[in-house]
Amino acid sequence: MTRKPLRLFKPALALLLGISVSTGALAQANLESSVESQHSELARLYHAFTVTHAAALDTIARANLDPQFAQARADMRQHLEQMQTRENSQSMSHGMMHSSGDSNSHDMDMSMEGPYRELDVKARVNMGRQVRADHTDAAAAEAYDNVASLPRHAAMVLAAGRQFEEALWSLWADPVTSVDDKVKATQTVIEDYRSADERHAVSVQPKPVALYLDHAYTGSLQSAYPRLSGLLWSNQWLQLASLEAIIRGQVDPQFAGRVDDTLERYNNKLGSDSGMSMFPAPVEMPTVPTIAPTLYTLAPEASIIVDNLNMLDAAIADIIAYPGLDANTREHAILDKVAQFTDDDTATDNMSYLLSALRGGIYNQGGPAIGELMGSERNRSRDAMGMQHHMSMSGPN
Repeated sequence: MTRKPLRLFKPALALLLGISVSTGALAQANLESSVESQHSELARLYHAFTVTHAAALDTIARANLDPQFAQARADMRQHLEQMQTRENSQSMSHGMMHSSGDSNSHDMDMSMEGPYRELDVKARVNMGRQVRADHTDAAAAEAYDNVASLPRHAAMVLAAGRQFEEALWSLWADPVTSVDDKVKATQTVIEDYRSADERHAVSVQPKPVALYLDHAYTGSLQSAYPRLSGLLWSNQWLQLASLEAIIRGQVDPQFAGRVDDTLERYNNKLGSDSGMSMFPAPVEMPTVPTIAPTLYTLAPEASIIVDNLNMLDAAIADIIAYPGLDANTREHAILDKVAQFTDDDTATDNMSYLLSALRGGIYNQGGPAIGELMGSERNRSRDAMGMQHHMSMSGPN
């Protein structure tokens, strides 16, 4: 890796030096070098994930304005409206629970051959190249500023969230500081995030899963761009799985050195340059309790923030992907969604948050960070368990 020192390490390194015994410039340089040498590829990917996510949102927004996709937009909107009508009907017959059944039964009429198929394939290939490329610190820091479809306020919330996630990862990736000190330092990372700019920080209270699984534009991204959606959720899976591998190895030495396993699994999901892979991408949003349970155990509040950020990401992507929205409607929908995630008034209890995360299923969320799982462990749908869930699609990446 050519960029030294990494920007994303600086906040956590400064914090770590404040709680560790060793001090001075030499100690800091040694710590940076040690962390970077162990996890330089993960650090590169974290930058790439931010740039790729922003570029994907821009690609989708441009497609919604391109005249050549006018008929595709009309077909997709009709399909989404029909899906919404069908799910509303099911809600009435299931005690007002909004659900389309088991996410393993992908019975979409449009399937993988929908009107956006060619665009989805092209976007998936382009975003795959973005992930494999090197990106500067500045490019990652400014990525959301350049997304035309994002209101300024929303862009700042996403950018602040990425800084929080980077600081959290940098803290736990440090090989020197003890686990107990990292747990204490995590609280400082949370306080810094919440106090630095409270208006642009998501709540530390767990949010109801309905905020991203049950709104007017739910399922738009996964319906129109299943391959691109799979890539974005694969990126999210690695962020959580790599943290789980790192932390698990620190808590229990028998699991040390498993980060390479998570990278190999991610690369298998990423597939070839054309986007083809024999390893399925997630069809449910990866969550911390499911993919990084050790992080959830040691730092539940930080885990809730991460999942709140990822739910907000998913909701915003659905709004941007919904075809035919005028700019004013889209902006208000995004800002309303941001407001729901940044205030503390709309919240659920910790047990409901945990259950909703686990009911998505480990296999459907990308599989475990450590260990093997060759098929879904779920024998009932979200609907059968009384959980809200929108239609989802699956197929080659």
